[in-house]
Amino acid sequence: MTAGPKALLRRHPLAADVLLAVAVVLVDAVFVLLTPVHLRPGPLPAAMGWSVLCAAPVALRRVAPWPAVVAAVATLAVPAGLGQAPATQSLAFMVLTYTMAAHHPARPAALSAVALWTPVMVANVLVPVADAVFEVGPAYLVLNNLLVAVVAYAVGRAVHARRASTEALRERARVAEQNQRSLAEQAVADERRRIARELHDVVAHHVSVMGVLATGARRVLRRDPDAADEAIATIEDTGRATLRELRRLLDVLRTDAEPAADLSPQPGLAGIEGLVEQVREAGLPVTLRVEGVPGSLEEGVALTVYRIVQEALTNALKHAGKATAVVRLTFGAAFLAVEVTDTGRGPVPGSGRTGHGLVGMRERVGLYGGTLRIGARPGGGYRVYARIPVEQLGTASA
Repeated sequence: MTAGPKALLRRHPLAADVLLAVAVVLVDAVFVLLTPVHLRPGPLPAAMGWSVLCAAPVALRRVAPWPAVVAAVATLAVPAGLGQAPATQSLAFMVLTYTMAAHHPARPAALSAVALWTPVMVANVLVPVADAVFEVGPAYLVLNNLLVAVVAYAVGRAVHARRASTEALRERARVAEQNQRSLAEQAVADERRRIARELHDVVAHHVSVMGVLATGARRVLRRDPDAADEAIATIEDTGRATLRELRRLLDVLRTDAEPAADLSPQPGLAGIEGLVEQVREAGLPVTLRVEGVPGSLEEGVALTVYRIVQEALTNALKHAGKATAVVRLTFGAAFLAVEVTDTGRGPVPGSGRTGHGLVGMRERVGLYGGTLRIGARPGGGYRVYARIPVEQLGTASA
């Protein structure tokens, strides 16, 4: 799709100003042709040549404004050789005064207006232009040129003010639109959190009902199998309803930038050995040590342990340099401890950055009521230690 003529001229200011200079010369040519022959300023080709010379600064008014002002002042020598000032000279001075006032700050605009019109008024006083028709004095010429200069400057400043006001309104509209968008996004996020809290209450209620029914079914299983079967059927229906509510809860909490849910199994304790092997292949010697007997843990706890080990080894690969690392898992009766140590130099001191991974570890450990300690080791290296209270699955049934 091609741009219109206005867009092309706006994109190429030099071409637009050249056309304006040509228009100024054509206007002067019309004036000269309408003037009686005995009043014309010399031969027509010479008059047109002087007219083109006086209009040349107009072509440079935006690409080189100050050289255009100097060139316009230099054309004041033309009336001395021609005996009469071309109309293009007055038009050029008006256009340059307007341009400087419309496109530049107040101080440069005023300075350019003084630089343009002061020599004109001095010339009016010292070397008045002879006119065969009208006899005008220097005071009239000075007053006339002063009024023209003031009008051109005032129109230019008005256009400059209007353009600045329009730009300010456009910026305010942009900021207001951005604020409105932020408020809308915040409102959506707040509504999602409110819905998530409500769904959380529903899920918690369903899970509580399932726990009560499971306890009752286990107690009456031998003496009243029918009642136990009915309770188990209710647990089944409630479990399906809970799963649906959980999916809705995750959909509410998921942002637009997050991908769709991944149905692949989440890693757990069984994946730590493979993770350690991957880090070894990446160049960091890692030793895995397990103390105690791993029991049947909640999937969330197992995933938390995996992510802690993953983040700690990733940081060791990035910051430890030439070092070795040890991953120690300790399983107690009521707690699980994971410790990752390395012999490297650790993160650069004074970096002032807290990685998202460390924040994620604190959030995960805090979710299960555990404690997390991260920092440099006394003998050198870095240490990540987390202790999580756990209730192994199967304890209640045992």
